[in-house]
Amino acid sequence: MEKKPVMTGERRRARILALQVLYEIDSVAHEAEAALEHRLSGERMLAEGANFARELVSGVIAEKAAIDENIHRFAPAWPVAQINTVDRNILRLAIFEILFAKKVPVKVAINEAVELAKRFGGDNSPRFVNGVLGSVSGLLAGAGDS
Repeated sequence: MEKKPVMTGERRRARILALQVLYEIDSVAHEAEAALEHRLSGERMLAEGANFARELVSGVIAEKAAIDENIHRFAPAWPVAQINTVDRNILRLAIFEILFAKKVPVKVAINEAVELAKRFGGDNSPRFVNGVLGSVSGLLAGAGDS
């Protein structure tokens, strides 16, 4: 029973690290692998957490075009490039988890994204992230997936 809370904490730490790497890539165009390994070298993270962070970063990068299309689709009033960098990358992480990785329940991915938005975003970030991801999850419900 003790492992689940530890793993939850480790996954949250991995999401935070992945967000930091994606932010760095997005804002200063550093090479993804170098940025990721640099961040990981400064962290005391279990192998599972480090692997999860790697999976998140590589997955977001691999699916970035499709993810950004979904952001555009569900937040049409906000051109993707004009969404603040933190919110944009929180959305990318969560949409990757929801639509592509599908390893956690949708509600967990949304909750984790909202928590990231509360911690790293602006005052309106949690509401904005929750709204966009709620629409994305509605797409899944409409398709019969859960």
